Amino acid sequence: MKNYLNFENEIKNIEAEIDKLKDPYNNEGISTVNTSKIDKLQSDLDKKLKDVYSKLDPWQTTLVARHEDRPKSKFFIDNLFDNFFPLSGDRLFGEDKSSIAGLANFEGYSVLVIGQEKGDDLNSRIERNFGMMRPEGYRKSIRLMKIADKFGLPIIIFIDTPGAYPGVGAEERGQAEAIAKSIECSLSLGVPTISIIIGEGGSGGAIALASSNKILMFENAIYSVISPEGCASILWRDPKKTLEAAKAMKLTSKDLLEMKIIDEIIFEPSGGAHRDRDLTILKLKKSLSRHLGELTTMSRYDILNHRKNKFLNIGRDNNLPNNPLSSDDLFSGRVSKIFDVRSKIGGKKTYTFLLIFVIGILSLLIFQSILR
Repeated sequence: MKNYLNFENEIKNIEAEIDKLKDPYNNEGISTVNTSKIDKLQSDLDKKLKDVYSKLDPWQTTLVARHEDRPKSKFFIDNLFDNFFPLSGDRLFGEDKSSIAGLANFEGYSVLVIGQEKGDDLNSRIERNFGMMRPEGYRKSIRLMKIADKFGLPIIIFIDTPGAYPGVGAEERGQAEAIAKSIECSLSLGVPTISIIIGEGGSGGAIALASSNKILMFENAIYSVISPEGCASILWRDPKKTLEAAKAMKLTSKDLLEMKIIDEIIFEPSGGAHRDRDLTILKLKKSLSRHLGELTTMSRYDILNHRKNKFLNIGRDNNLPNNPLSSDDLFSGRVSKIFDVRSKIGGKKTYTFLLIFVIGILSLLIFQSILR
């Protein structure tokens, strides 16, 4: 059974008519199949899909990104990689089933694959916690990313989450710390990393695994700091103003490419990735092969610099300083010249004065403690 969004009613009606014509049985018994009418309706359907999906507003794009039938991480892992060997557990608390991870082969490369998995039906969605990772999921990712770094394995990550799980237990086990450590680990890796936003890229739960050399994004995916509903509730105190919020947040792939937050848009078939999964796989495979081939020719030093400069330069075209410190400056002896505290506070005389002042304070404190 197909699932339709609220702006797809005309598409739904055309498809229902096609299905009816394709069925050789009707209420009156066996009838002939009218192929000419089916062909005309199919042509009308293709035009309608192209027309509707070429004019999606940001809120409609959000609904497509959340579509029940949209391909999930497990689908991509099963169809893109060979010899996938799953790895589990964070070695601290347990396993988080909202993330799938393991070793695999891709186009001749041995790689580490990590995917945030929402599930395809009610039972699997509950089991996968609707794609909301807990601390143990991020710590599992950190553990495996460090292994990949040690053995020189490129890392491919599929992102599809409304956000990190905000439950009490997750907070008690250090959710914020786990996300921060995951970002830190991702930025320090000396191997190529590629993140693909396939559906929702929600808040810190997504960026924890999106601090990569390359960030690819499906045409109808979203990537934002908060959901449109949450933003509308905070700014307007009205969760119904989702369209205004979605427009203001610039969460679509087109907006994010313009801001250079992502590196490439993977265009989807008319009607979304779920309407032609084979074509979707083919496009992603081609893009992944190209980027992986480019990154694997780089040294560990160049990979680190590429990733650091990528994030340091975000926003520099929008009224921020045009010449940020390069990673060479940040990690070389020149940084001591740039931030020479001694030159700013006046040399040896100032240091002598400060030393005397500190000794005086300490002496006073000691004297007071003796009098007590």
